[in-house]
Amino acid sequence: MVLFRAGAGVIPKSFIQDLLNRLDIVDVIERYVPLKKAGANYVACCPFHNEKSPSFTVSQSKQFYHCFGCGAHGTAIGFVMEHMGSGFVEAVEDLAQSIGLEVPREESNTPQQKVAPDLYELMQTATRYYREQLKNNPRAIDYLKGRGLSGEVAARFGIGYSPDDWQPLKAAVPNYQDASLVETGMVIEGEGGKRYDRFRDRIMFPIVNVRGQIIGFGGRVLDKGEPKYLNSPETKLFEKGHELYGLYQAQKAIRAQQRVVVVEGYMDVVALAQHGVEYAVATLGTATTPFHVQKLMRLCDQLVFCFDGDRAGQKAAWRALENALPQLQDGKRIGFLFLPEEHDPDSYIRQFGTEAFEHELDDSLTLSGYLLRELAAEVDLTTQEGKSALVKNAQPLLTAITAPTTALLLRKEVAALAGLEQAELEALWSIKPVAASKRPAPQKAKRNAPSELRHMLRCLLMKPELARELPLDWSSESAEGAAIAALTDWLHEGADEVSTAALIQHFQDTAHESVFASVRGDVMQLGDDYDIDSDFAGLLRKIRKAEIESEMALLLAKGLSGMSPAERERHAELNEALQQLKAEVS
Repeated sequence: MVLFRAGAGVIPKSFIQDLLNRLDIVDVIERYVPLKKAGANYVACCPFHNEKSPSFTVSQSKQFYHCFGCGAHGTAIGFVMEHMGSGFVEAVEDLAQSIGLEVPREESNTPQQKVAPDLYELMQTATRYYREQLKNNPRAIDYLKGRGLSGEVAARFGIGYSPDDWQPLKAAVPNYQDASLVETGMVIEGEGGKRYDRFRDRIMFPIVNVRGQIIGFGGRVLDKGEPKYLNSPETKLFEKGHELYGLYQAQKAIRAQQRVVVVEGYMDVVALAQHGVEYAVATLGTATTPFHVQKLMRLCDQLVFCFDGDRAGQKAAWRALENALPQLQDGKRIGFLFLPEEHDPDSYIRQFGTEAFEHELDDSLTLSGYLLRELAAEVDLTTQEGKSALVKNAQPLLTAITAPTTALLLRKEVAALAGLEQAELEALWSIKPVAASKRPAPQKAKRNAPSELRHMLRCLLMKPELARELPLDWSSESAEGAAIAALTDWLHEGADEVSTAALIQHFQDTAHESVFASVRGDVMQLGDDYDIDSDFAGLLRKIRKAEIESEMALLLAKGLSGMSPAERERHAELNEALQQLKAEVS
């Protein structure tokens, strides 16, 4: 049984199927996007790209969505992941909670952690307390005003102030000795059980997850002091490598602009929002991780990393590049913007304005440009040794890229810099050439015509159970045939009754996902009165007839005198089967 790993164990895949069977995708999507009935389906303007005419289509009977404009597609789980920028487990938990289901967990090799609801309530209590304290502290208010922040923006981000005392939270919580205070990182317990607040005399920035829950804090000193920023430690609620400051507030703007800018500080995010750049987020005291890139790339087409131009900024940018390479997607852009050393995003936008900052974003260095610039700067390309070093240094970076077009174009660039042919570089890196050979290899006869396989895929996507009627030894050399074989194997291996949504979810992120996706648009356009069982039966007869005739032709090519007794017997069997099929059709 396939399991999905979660923080508190693993989620059985059988539960995922059950969840999809109980959900109504129309209800789920309408929480975020207004849908309009259009025949058998529902339509809307796509939330994943800008359009004037609705091409985003939702099938209530099939329980999946498909956009005819940008190709976005998926189940209710996939929609929540894409729209909210959440992970798979988060989406499953949210959807299960919405219909009153508890997500089961099974034993795993990792320590289990369970987040009690009262931990979130505690974080909310602390936030309210800090916000009240800000209202009563002129020094903190003057600091924020001096940074150009309005009360409206401060309220939007829930900014507060932690008083200059050892135990300020004692006034906010009923029991300062509660273990939850230590568990959430709000309080530190020293020797002899003595407790004190982690955050004292700091501007407080609540860190909010994509579900709107407060999971941690960042505290900034008002005057000079170290550390300048103090973050909550890793807790059951808060995992720095998976979260981004400001993402909850920025999601709508990110989708609207199809762009996100990643900065280094909380004040940068808030200051940019104050000046109308509402699509900024910040990492949380850690380098950009692959999870960060993956989450943001689900939300928009362009991601720009904005760093200070000093040595620390350059180092952070290179780490971001390394972690971004495996997440690259053809057609999406990652850029790098380095501000002058004397500026950060906050000071730059205050001095030069919003238009100037966004112009810098538009002109930011592309990932490929930045990568090639840095690789070339490390070596002397006027020497053979330098060119050799370039090829060696580039290999682990470029081979980490899974986006085929991007990887190919970068290999061409590196080969040109090193004075090599692309084929020579690929041979050195043991990469199979993309280009086909000049003399194509002889093609084997296909078992089924592509149109027939595509027809079959449409039927199976509408009613996956039909795959049980296919033989266990089903095989085909084509991508369509391989996808059908994988579905057949899945059902014969004991999968429960499978819906269209369960099929889509099962094959997501597999080699067969794009094949099933290629016929979703066709399925959307078929009415509910379509007689799929009759069509599928006719299709099976047609395929079986073609197979019989093909095998008979091979035998007849030998002539009756050239056949062995067993082959003549086989020919008779095939002829009888062929006549029976013709009789069924008539």
